[in-house]
Amino acid sequence: MAIHFWCIVAAWVLVYAGKLPVAVAMQKAGGYDNRHPRAQQAALTGWGARSVAAHLNGFETFAPFAAAVLVAHISGAATGLVDTLSIVFVVSRVVYVGFYLADLASLRSLVWSVGWIVTLVLFISPVL
Repeated sequence: MAIHFWCIVAAWVLVYAGKLPVAVAMQKAGGYDNRHPRAQQAALTGWGARSVAAHLNGFETFAPFAAAVLVAHISGAATGLVDTLSIVFVVSRVVYVGFYLADLASLRSLVWSVGWIVTLVLFISPVL
């Protein structure tokens, strides 16, 4: 299987791995409320609230990235380019979450922009 397809899998796993810090924050906030987890998450502040936001952003960015990789692949874009861009996206997501949790807002936004640009370039890569 091509590297860029493995990157789709990795990006998908990262979305759900992003739930781990949320669960930790919820546990620290009086125990994980499995009956009303969304209400408990909405009440989190500080690090916990940032964990929820980072986790949700993973859902927001996954679909466009996966679609862009598939478009690039199906349209015959250069495999090396698609692989490299896909790896950059996955790395940017890991760094993004780290910066979000560390409350480094400007760096987080910069890294988010890298992921957005990578997704855009993947969509147009067949014509490059």
